[in-house]
Amino acid sequence: MIRPFLFALALLPFSLLLAQSDSSRLEAVMQEFGEWRGASQGDSWGTRSEANIQWEATELKTLRQRVPEEEKLSAAQRINRDLLVHVLDDAIYQRTFGSHRFPLDSEGGFLAGVVYTILGQRVTDEGSFSVYRKRLQDLPAYFEQHITHLRRGLKEGKTDPALVVKNCLDQINRLLATPVAESFFLQPVNNDAALQPTQQRARTQVLEEVVKQSVYPAYQSLRDFLTNEYLPGLRKGIGISGITDGKAYYRQRVKYFTTDDISPEEVFATGQREVARIRAEMEAIVKRTGFSGSFADFLDFLRTDEQFYAKTPEELLSRAAWITKRMEGKLPQYFNQLPRMPLTVSPVPDALAPNYTGGRYSPGSYKRRKAGAFWVNTYDLPSRPFYVLPALALHEGVPGHHTQMMLAAEMEGLPAFRNNLYLSAFGEGWALYCEYLGKEAGIYQTDYEEFGRLVYEMWRACRLVVDPGMHYMGWTRQQAVDFMASNTALSLHEVNTEIDRYIGWPGQAVSYKMGELKIRELRKYAEAELGDRFDIAAFHDLVLANGAITMRGLEGVVKEWVERINGQ
Repeated sequence: MIRPFLFALALLPFSLLLAQSDSSRLEAVMQEFGEWRGASQGDSWGTRSEANIQWEATELKTLRQRVPEEEKLSAAQRINRDLLVHVLDDAIYQRTFGSHRFPLDSEGGFLAGVVYTILGQRVTDEGSFSVYRKRLQDLPAYFEQHITHLRRGLKEGKTDPALVVKNCLDQINRLLATPVAESFFLQPVNNDAALQPTQQRARTQVLEEVVKQSVYPAYQSLRDFLTNEYLPGLRKGIGISGITDGKAYYRQRVKYFTTDDISPEEVFATGQREVARIRAEMEAIVKRTGFSGSFADFLDFLRTDEQFYAKTPEELLSRAAWITKRMEGKLPQYFNQLPRMPLTVSPVPDALAPNYTGGRYSPGSYKRRKAGAFWVNTYDLPSRPFYVLPALALHEGVPGHHTQMMLAAEMEGLPAFRNNLYLSAFGEGWALYCEYLGKEAGIYQTDYEEFGRLVYEMWRACRLVVDPGMHYMGWTRQQAVDFMASNTALSLHEVNTEIDRYIGWPGQAVSYKMGELKIRELRKYAEAELGDRFDIAAFHDLVLANGAITMRGLEGVVKEWVERINGQ
């Protein structure tokens, strides 16, 4: 079988052989990078020592040098290369800059990572139980590695802001105030319905001892360090520009999260334009409702009138589920391809809820037999208005994150490094686009719900102003709060929670609106070029067909599609 293949290969043009060589080299690099990512996401917390991190940086730089140029690659391989370079360059940058020295954010950083890991843990047999027990026993060493990095960050002027650290301390205090028998860390065993009662009791007793001897002491040690050593030495400001080389770091984060070569100044200017445009649409709706007061009065009315708020968590969850089911009935009009994975609606876990956003998507997993979940935050119900719920449901559930991420999970033949790859500009841009799509689908049934959609769009536009404002232009937290509160009808609790999230996650907040603007621009281009031949379902299938993709990659895909149809 080898000889005929080699003979046929010899007849191919030399340029094609070179192209195959480039393709083979790319495949090899992708495989190695995928194996590295898979190893770093295994059954343990991983080794995060300084020596290991710098070794990784050196290895990744060597890998980057082996990536071929794109000229001789196929269209599919160009997409692979574009994604590989984007993710690989960022992995190198993070390690060489030293972002592991400030690993906390308003949701907890690596602390939230522990919570997500536990939520995704399935204990189905003795082997998986042993793995989980070992993971909990290793938590003190994992935290100690982070304490070492935080301590070095103090010396180098690369620290988290005090506000973020105080939020993390609140989380730790709540966790330690929970009796061991009610601990969140027992859930993987308590949720296993297949276990016999005697087995469950035995495993629970083992884990209770591990939580008592390893888990809680790890959190206590971290709390002591943050309180006594870290907090007193922190920088005073909130913006990332306050750390050593912080402005350069923020410029890189903006480019990474938008997947575009754009500056903070350009993002800020785009935000100002979008805020002005959306504000005009919002004021038109206020006038349509017959409200007689000012815009600020209308926002106060929305924030305080009881008609807009649930009395119980179940009422809020039921409303969210009803909106989700209504949109599911519309999906065949807008998509040819839909995921097999079902979607459920459930509350944000108690361990996360107080400092969490109004909702979030928790991805499903075929391997773990776990449905996708639209998490609705039922904490502090007076801050969770009905009028934004349709936009939130479309964004987090269908056709937003659930549709996009579960279709990606079902794709076969992708390089390993692209499994579970998430790019904010694409994923969040798509989800924000889906909020607008809900208007076309007739999901918004009242002027208040349409205003709520604009509130959410304005919220994302405001991010383009307040994120670079705080991290690059020296804005105070109060300036950011005032700007967002005066332009959106988000509850003041949610405004404050959101601003704290942006403080702890520089650059990520700008990805939503920048990605959505690009997707809408590409749809407008395709509609203009194709006229009556434009098929909305085919366009949506195309946008989602490659999983996560950079905005420049998506533009190339859409333009090739338009050219192909026009050439028929």
